[in-house]
Amino acid sequence: MATAATAEWSHGAAVTEPVSVTITYYYEGSSPDVDNIIKPIQDSLIGIVFEDDDQVSDVKSRKRSIDGSFRIRGVSAKVLAAFGEGDDFLHIKVDESPNMEVLD
Repeated sequence: MATAATAEWSHGAAVTEPVSVTITYYYEGSSPDVDNIIKPIQDSLIGIVFEDDDQVSDVKSRKRSIDGSFRIRGVSAKVLAAFGEGDDFLHIKVDESPNMEVLD
């Protein structure tokens, strides 16, 4: 996973500010519990996307079966290609952390 992150991370050095991470695991057949998806992915991004995983202030983890029909809008070419291959894949989005002074 670190190899894929290195290949896709286009922002240069690992960021030093707080971030939020959204993980979507697209799968066929059975899948791990959604909470078990987070830790190995976050750990593999250390030193590539962010310096340390204590910078992650928010995490959203979800899984979606690729068995079925979908209506997809605004998706990247890479995600479309991954759907076309029909294998399990991850989509990971890293954003600036939301305002930590706002509780919602």
